[in-house]
Amino acid sequence: MIQGKEFREGAKGRCPSIHVDPFVSGFDMQLARPLSRSIRLNGFATCLRLERVYWDILGDLAQLNNCSISNLLSHVDRQVHLRHGGVRNFSGLVRVVCVVHSLKEAGMEVVERHWRGRAPSATHRQER
Repeated sequence: MIQGKEFREGAKGRCPSIHVDPFVSGFDMQLARPLSRSIRLNGFATCLRLERVYWDILGDLAQLNNCSISNLLSHVDRQVHLRHGGVRNFSGLVRVVCVVHSLKEAGMEVVERHWRGRAPSATHRQER
């Protein structure tokens, strides 16, 4: 709850009915806790702040690739520079990489389904 705001039935903007509860059984709020870690990206020391759930996913991805999280993130950094000329928000890119990986692991090809054959709509414009 936002401090100073009180939940009221029928409040404007309230979803009329939630069919799928985002707080799944056993939801761990600690996964949302941000953690800062020192990492090396292609030899340069930096600090990256991500929620614990993303560090967990990065650990799984690194294990699948038999490398460290720093090596995995260095690969992501190199690839985004080679393929797209860089990115302004690296931590945001890392979060998206984690979500896409998790969705693919769950059998959902969200990237292909969402973007194949379509230009981004006005609400999905790329950052300038």
